[in-house]
Amino acid sequence: MTAILTNNSPVLIPLLFLTFGMIIPLVAWKRNNLAWPALMLASLASVAIGVFNVFKVINKGPVHYYLGNWVPPIGIEYVLDHLAAFVMLVINSVAFLVLIHAWKIVPRELPEKEPAYYAAISLMMAGFNGIVITGDLFNLYVFLEISSLSLYGLIAIGEKKSPVAAFRYLIMGTIAASFYLLGVGFIYITTGSLNMADVKAILPSIMDQPTALMALALMVLGMGIKMALFPLHGWLPDAYTYAPSTSSAIIAPTGTKVAAYALLRVLFFVFGVSFVTKTIPMATVLTWLAAIGIIYGSIMAIAQKELKRMLAYSSVAQVGYIGLGIGLANPLALVGAVLHVLNHAFMKACLFLVAGNFRFKLGHSNIFKLNHSIRKKMPWTMAAFTVAALSMVGLPPMAGFFSKWYLALGTLKDSNWHFLVVILISSLLNAVYFFRIIEKVYMKPINSNPAEKEMSVEPTRDEVASSMLIPTLILAAGLIVVGLLNAFIVKGILNFIIPAGM
Repeated sequence: MTAILTNNSPVLIPLLFLTFGMIIPLVAWKRNNLAWPALMLASLASVAIGVFNVFKVINKGPVHYYLGNWVPPIGIEYVLDHLAAFVMLVINSVAFLVLIHAWKIVPRELPEKEPAYYAAISLMMAGFNGIVITGDLFNLYVFLEISSLSLYGLIAIGEKKSPVAAFRYLIMGTIAASFYLLGVGFIYITTGSLNMADVKAILPSIMDQPTALMALALMVLGMGIKMALFPLHGWLPDAYTYAPSTSSAIIAPTGTKVAAYALLRVLFFVFGVSFVTKTIPMATVLTWLAAIGIIYGSIMAIAQKELKRMLAYSSVAQVGYIGLGIGLANPLALVGAVLHVLNHAFMKACLFLVAGNFRFKLGHSNIFKLNHSIRKKMPWTMAAFTVAALSMVGLPPMAGFFSKWYLALGTLKDSNWHFLVVILISSLLNAVYFFRIIEKVYMKPINSNPAEKEMSVEPTRDEVASSMLIPTLILAAGLIVVGLLNAFIVKGILNFIIPAGM
């Protein structure tokens, strides 16, 4: 067993989720209550394998796995390096915590639909992990389609407006996948290979060919849609708002981050730093779109009255931070971008779980309907919200501060002062839309009229069940722990992700 894990660890996680995606409907055929434990078993195993992979890479360096022992460029290669191991552990850990939370809320929101729902989540996670681990451009497309098809179903099964939101995402996601596939086709025509490392070795000799330039543009455009980079984000607000609580809480921290990872891979590990910064200023275009998205998403978040929709527009801004770090194309900014993948995954998962807690107990997550009694009824849920909100704003020692700090240092390295101003302004805007909620709950007396205060009844505590509260609190506590340990994460893992030539 140990030998199997050691020799095959790169391929085990996507294979595990693919297998359970087929097993879950079978085990739940007679007993629906077996669907959730089956998925939890797969998720827990993925976290354990992910931890093993991280230490394996740290101790032994990158691992190359050849499917069927077919050596690339003929065969498909999986590459487990510091970046892939880190991202896989992040998305699987967050998914595991969200799925614990799902035990109570999914039967409430989706009665009698749990087996199909959990099977779709398993297939989605198989696609996400496959995207991260693969070293083959076409194989990435295959996993992209697996995850996308699952995503459409996970969104469409929600509120009355969710089918329309899912259909909009279906159209835009199909266009995105088509753009990416066309780019892969141009790459194959030009280089005769689909292996990422092989293509990177060939491209410098043919960079002046129009097919190479067109491939870069199409692939960046496709991944830009998938990661909801401004102005390609149109599918995201409705999708996150109307999807079931668990869908929003698992897709928001993982889906756009995996697409950002794929974009990073294509830009720096296939085309190369010099090509995307000097030959064609694709990185510069990315930084400006990301900067506009940061401001746009933050302003739109202020205008929302529904908490989930506010968090959706906030995600547009947070994706902008990652895009900004990638586009700046220097080591400090790239470390900030990848660290923000971790930080935002924890922050947004925690906040969407809080929204799910509100819906479970209050029947809504409308910001204007939140009142002062919430601090008494749901004190721990509000404590988790406050921690995540402070991290989103970027106050130390929360995790969100440190990724913004590295991004700020990245802007100063190349004297991009205007992008530093964008980061500072966005932090102030984050404070505006999060502190208005904190103010409604904490900073005003329950009754301003003394007579009404005497007649008022003290609200009793009415927290969600432990299975919903504990994952929320773990994510909130994780933001403090990650903030305090950020130096170890950067030195132990992220310093090794810097691509050649940066």
